[in-house]
Amino acid sequence: MSDGERVLIDTKGKFVQVISDGNKRNNIEWTAGRVLLSNKRLVLATNQGKRTIPLAKLTSVTASQMNQALAQVDSYVKLQAGRDVTLVSTQATDEFEDALYRTLLDQIVVLVKHPAVEGGVVQDTRWEKARLKLDDEHEDTVNLAIASGTFVELDVDDVGTVEAKEKEIRGTERSLLEIEHTIDGTSVETHLSGGRRHVSLIEGLVRQGEQRNAADDVDLSPEETQVLMALYTGISPFEIPDFVGMDTEDVEDAYDRLIEADILEPVRTRREVQLEARGRSIAGDAIADQ
Repeated sequence: MSDGERVLIDTKGKFVQVISDGNKRNNIEWTAGRVLLSNKRLVLATNQGKRTIPLAKLTSVTASQMNQALAQVDSYVKLQAGRDVTLVSTQATDEFEDALYRTLLDQIVVLVKHPAVEGGVVQDTRWEKARLKLDDEHEDTVNLAIASGTFVELDVDDVGTVEAKEKEIRGTERSLLEIEHTIDGTSVETHLSGGRRHVSLIEGLVRQGEQRNAADDVDLSPEETQVLMALYTGISPFEIPDFVGMDTEDVEDAYDRLIEADILEPVRTRREVQLEARGRSIAGDAIADQ
């Protein structure tokens, strides 16, 4: 190994290249072998040889669950390097993914606007530089230390929605992520921008929360939607009956159904609740449709 290079993960796994030089490969088959990740490269080795992917060439990293086409593994990490796409599944999936994201993103500098939106209201917040760090104890938490002294803790599991855009920021066209999450129970949007490669890598990380909290399969009654919209806009759980014009008992029944669907989280008492990321996603869509 070269000077300064160190091994982060050395484990067994399976891998397959699904796109080569921009062309989708047919009849793909997983190959078993050794997966070695260092702070500079990824090596996929078999008895027939090895393939090396420099980490500096990775432009996208996303984690995926099993699907029918790739049913030989439970989960895998999709890696894009230029026009090549490779899938990697290891015996240490979580450790591999965490080490990879830390190596690619830890301590990078980005532009942040926080909060850009709070409680559904656009804020007059300016763009500032911030240093990104993945939490040492909670691997799914992104910490942003903003130059002005603000510290933002962004829990990936708490992410409701992510929007990726291109926008002029500080006079330059830049990649932009609009990330919805919560701070002290209030829905906020943190906007994050930077180089195209870094923003793409961050997007792959935070979209894991969005995918886990997707609400595509949720069928709510008009009354339940009203309750969610009211909570989303900051109405106290105790004021919901009067605000939406429903009996207290009916509102509490709605709470019970929404808690069972992982849309609300009970806080302290039966009538005090707060929105889960999934619930914020549903409420945000419902408000947008008004």
